[in-house]
Amino acid sequence: MNLNMNSMESVVAQIQGLSSNSSDITQLHNFLKQSEELLHSDFSRLLSSLAELDPSIHSLGFLYILEACISFPVAKEHVSELLVSVARFINSCSAEQIQLAPNKFISVCKKFKDHIFGLETPIRGVAPMLTAIRKLQSSSEQLTTLHADFLLLCILAKCYKTGFSVLEDDIYECDQPREFFLYCYYGGMVCIGQKQFRKALELLHNVVTAPMSTLNAIAVEAYKKYILVSLIHLGQFSTSFPKYTSSVAQRNLKNFSQPYLELSNSYGTGRISELETFVQTNKEKFESVSFLEVNLMHFLIF
Repeated sequence: MNLNMNSMESVVAQIQGLSSNSSDITQLHNFLKQSEELLHSDFSRLLSSLAELDPSIHSLGFLYILEACISFPVAKEHVSELLVSVARFINSCSAEQIQLAPNKFISVCKKFKDHIFGLETPIRGVAPMLTAIRKLQSSSEQLTTLHADFLLLCILAKCYKTGFSVLEDDIYECDQPREFFLYCYYGGMVCIGQKQFRKALELLHNVVTAPMSTLNAIAVEAYKKYILVSLIHLGQFSTSFPKYTSSVAQRNLKNFSQPYLELSNSYGTGRISELETFVQTNKEKFESVSFLEVNLMHFLIF
């Protein structure tokens, strides 16, 4: 078969003709890698080309075209149509084929997430992103770069039960420490939403005690939530850090969490009226707290 290509029509023809077996798909993959420049220069034909392909059969080729398509600026009136195409692809694509180009698949899913955020409709992304994780994983023990994005979508959509489903997996494979960091932070928030406080403590503990050379905002926010969840689940909070906690965290976390530590002291008196008075008196210090933290404080008082 002649693999010379100078138009989107010939790209589509190659995809349709080389998607039936592993040998053909390997040949197609090499062809698509050589066609990147064309794919990223002919936006006018990209969307219409997708209509000629079956995402369940032509998954690899569909992925390459979709990734090129979604990399272009998308007019607001076309965003919803594009998101439907991405969701349809995620649901029906072959895991075996997309795992040949994992970075392309991840790129598509992250752009999908960004557009979902732009439309402020996070619930639209929850189910497709969960499916994407399962198709990208080589096993349920693998943490992907999509886990944190999925958990954040669940938090924003308040789909805590769905988010909690991935937290029940035992994770033993993680390529990037940052991904585990975000997974634990967002996972802790999902557990708070589900009132699974023991698991929330475990995940937030991982964030607070993780190795770090400089303090970061996520560790600070995790520590604040760790204080509140400890009070709810354990009835007390210890300001002592485990020995394996980084010196950066031990030196700085308390300085950025003073209102929460003071709240812990008020709770420790056992007088709810004093705790309620403290929260009301220091209301301005808690103005930027998240919806979940507000619920935790309400839980403590009532």
